[in-house]
Formats: sequence, structure tokens, C-alpha cells
Amino acid sequence: MSKVTADMVKTLRERTGVGMSKCKKALDEADGDMEQAIANLRKAGMASAVKKEGREANEGLIGSSETDDTIALLEINAETDFVIQNEKFQDFLKHLCEDLAKTKPSNLEVFLAQTYSQNPDASVEEARAELVLSLGENIQIKRFELINKENGHSYGVYSHMGGRILTLVEIGGDSDQQQLAKDIAMHIAAEAPEFLNPDDISSDVLAREMDIAKSQIGDKPEYVIDKILEGKMNSFYEQSCLTKQKFVKDPSLTVEKLVEEAGKKASQPLQIVRFLRWQIGRG
Repeated sequence: MSKVTADMVKTLRERTGVGMSKCKKALDEADGDMEQAIANLRKAGMASAVKKEGREANEGLIGSSETDDTIALLEINAETDFVIQNEKFQDFLKHLCEDLAKTKPSNLEVFLAQTYSQNPDASVEEARAELVLSLGENIQIKRFELINKENGHSYGVYSHMGGRILTLVEIGGDSDQQQLAKDIAMHIAAEAPEFLNPDDISSDVLAREMDIAKSQIGDKPEYVIDKILEGKMNSFYEQSCLTKQKFVKDPSLTVEKLVEEAGKKASQPLQIVRFLRWQIGRG
């Protein structure tokens, strides 16, 4: 049997809002399996809105840079808020984002070994080490992603909470929908969808949600169960799928309907091709 630690109980408490003793019991019954414990609490009606993760494990900032053909996203972590507000740290992030968009390295290892644009005598890794000495904290370049721009597509990037959350949206069908893309990126920062469409949800996740929904219905006639089950699954889609969510700036529209109406105005069909939502300490 897996040992249930105080940290595990605390994490479950943060993710579900359920009391510590019930979290401890749920973890014991699930043999330390966090996701199973959450599912059991939901089946028992004790947890509804569940956070995907607990509190952020790191401080840091996420930045971006854009060229004619590329958008670069980069996360850098530090130990304290004091350091990430430092001008040297912020300039380092800015210059690295610009370097990424221009040089397009294949992976993080290649990027760390390449020359830092602000000091031709140093690699990116050596520049990071120098910044650690200067600011007196452990600083890590955690991850990056490069998005190659497609012809006839529009892109929107939105930075939230001073760079602690950064979102990106790609819309296909028109190259003049930057504002729409940015509005949806802002929505994603606030609503944190996990999937683009219901079709993108894995069979394992669907089966889990179906099982939880059935356990909450109780003993009712079959025709009633089917109706309630359909309603519960639709609620899950509305919570977790971007296209089914109500648009934050106009809740009378879903994001799907918002894009559809924008397409009618543009006289061509539009679709959200993909989205990214990065948050410090998650990913």
C-alpha cells in the first residue's frame, strides 16, 4: 500500500476544496492514487470543480516574441517574486524570446548551447549562469515552443498576471482575425479549457467522467438516467472544451458561435486550429 503523506493530503485539499480528514480518507482508500481519490470524492458529491493542479511550484515569467513567420514562447523560473521583478531577469527573458524566434533551435539542449545574442562570447547557458551569480538565485530555462505561422491563419497572444500565464490561439481561414484570436486568448487565460472540442477528449477521460456522472444519478428509470447523463456530459463539455464554453466578454455566445459569426462577417468559414495555455509551474 502506498504511503499517504501530508503533502499529498494538502494537494488534494487545494485541488478539491474538501476538508483535510476526508482528503486523507480518500487517499487511503485510493491507495495514494491522486486522480482516483478525486474521482471518489466527486462520486460522493464532495468535490465538483476540481483544479487541474495545486499551487504553482515555482516563481517565474513566460514571455513571447514574434517574427514574420514564427512565434516563440518561453518560460524561465526563479525562486522568488523579488527576482522575477528584477530588470535584469526581465531583459534576459525578452532577449531569449527574440533569439528563439530568430534562430528556431530544435530543442532546449541546442538552445542552451547556442550563442547568446547580447554577449557573443557566451552561450545561453553561460549567460544564465552569470545571471544566477548576479541575482543570487537559482534560475532555470524551463521550456519553449515555436509556432510556425501558416498563410491564411491569424494568431493572438495574451499575457496575464504579469507574465505568469500566457495563452496563444491560432485561427484558420483568414489572416485578418488577429483581434478575434487575441480576444479568445484572453478568454482562455480566464477559463482554462483543457480541450479544444469534445472530439479531442480521450476515451479514458470520457469513460471516467461517464462513470462519475452515473454514480451521481442514483436509482432512476432508464429513460430518466439517459436524459440526466446527457445533461451531465454536456455540462462537462461546457466546462472543459474551449468551443463549448461561454465567451467571457459576451456570455450569450459560446466561443464556437463567436467564431461562426465572425466567419459570416468575413464571408468565409473560420475555425480555431489550436490553442496553448501556459502557467508558471505547470507543464
